[in-house]
Amino acid sequence: MKRNARFLAISGSALGVLALMSGTKLQADGEAAWNQQAAAKYLDSRETEWQAWDRPQKDRGTLCISCHTQASYGLARPVLHGAMNDENQSPAERAMLASIEKRVGDWAQMQPFYSDIPSGAGKEVESYNTEAVLNAFILSSYDRRSGHMGEVTRKAFENAWALQSKKGPDAGSWVWQNFGLAPFESKESQYHWAALIAMAIAKAPGNYRSDPAIAGNLDLLNSYLRSHYEAQPLLNKIVAYWAAEAFPAILDSDQHSQLVQRIDQLQHADGGWCLADLGPWGARADKSPVETRSDGYATALIALVREEGGTGREDAHLARGLKWLLDNQDKSTGAWTAWSLNKSRDPASIPAKFMSDAATAYAVLALEEAKP
Repeated sequence: MKRNARFLAISGSALGVLALMSGTKLQADGEAAWNQQAAAKYLDSRETEWQAWDRPQKDRGTLCISCHTQASYGLARPVLHGAMNDENQSPAERAMLASIEKRVGDWAQMQPFYSDIPSGAGKEVESYNTEAVLNAFILSSYDRRSGHMGEVTRKAFENAWALQSKKGPDAGSWVWQNFGLAPFESKESQYHWAALIAMAIAKAPGNYRSDPAIAGNLDLLNSYLRSHYEAQPLLNKIVAYWAAEAFPAILDSDQHSQLVQRIDQLQHADGGWCLADLGPWGARADKSPVETRSDGYATALIALVREEGGTGREDAHLARGLKWLLDNQDKSTGAWTAWSLNKSRDPASIPAKFMSDAATAYAVLALEEAKP
C-alpha cells in the first residue's frame, strides 16, 4: 500500500481541510470520529444472527460461508481488533473460524453447501469452488494480524488452487456460485472474486505471493484478470483496480486512467457512490426499481480501493467520499446502509441487511485505511 500517498495524513493542512469539508468533530488524537465499537457490535450481531438461521446449517455441525456477510466480516473484524486494541475474538468469530477450519481440515469428506439435486445442475461444482476460495480469503485475512500463515490457511489455499480452472476461456478463475443474485452470486461474480482472491494473495503473510509452488497458478489468475477486464461491469473493474495495486500488469495505463475518470464522474453530489451505477442493473426481479441513493458499499469500496491505489490527499473526490462515510454511520446500529440489487426485501428479514453487512465491513476498512 502506498501509505505515504494516502489522502489522510490527518495532520497539518490535511487535517484542516478534512475538518472544514466535513464539519465532523475530531477526536483528541486527530482522527475523524466514527464509532468503531458500534460497527464491531453490528458485525458481530449479524454474524451471530447468520449462525442461528436455519439456512446456513450444513453437515457435521458446520456453517455455510456467505459472500455478503461472512467474507466481508472476515475482512473487517480482524482490522477492528487492531483499531480497538482488543485481541479477544468474539464468540461469533470463534464459531465462524472453527467451522471453516473444520471444513478445511476434513475437506475431502465434507458435503458441498449446494448439490445438483435439488439446487440444479452444476451447483455442486460451483459450491466447492466458491467455498474453497472463501475459506482461503477469510483465513488469510486473520493471519495478516500475526504476520504468519497458519497450516490450515495454507491447506485452504491448496484446496482452492486444486479447483482453479486450468484450461478453456476462463482458465485462471474459479467456477462461481450463480443464483442470479448480483453482485456476489451471479454470472459476473466469477471475475469479481477472482480479483478479490488476487488481492488477498498479495496481502497474505510470509510473502506467499512469491512461493514458487503457486507461480503457475498465479500467472493463470493474472492472465485471466487481464484478458477479461474489458468485458466486466464497472464494479468488477474497480475490484480489478484493487488487485492491480499488487499485480500492475492486470491494467494498462489507459485502462487505469479511464477507470478513475469514470468513477469520479459517477460520484453523487452528496459525496457518495451508488452500487446501481456500477453495473448493468435495472429493475429487480420483483420489478421494483433499484435504489439510486448513495450507499455504504459502493462508497466504501471505491474509497478503499482509491486509498490503497495511492490516491493523494489533494484528491477532492476521495475527500468527499470519506466525508460521506463519516456522516452516514447509523448511530443507532453502527452500520452503513446498502440495498439489494435483486429484490425489495422485508426490512425485518435476515436477507434485507446482507448488503449493509458488506457496506459496514468495507466502511470500516476505508476509514481505518484513512488513519495515519
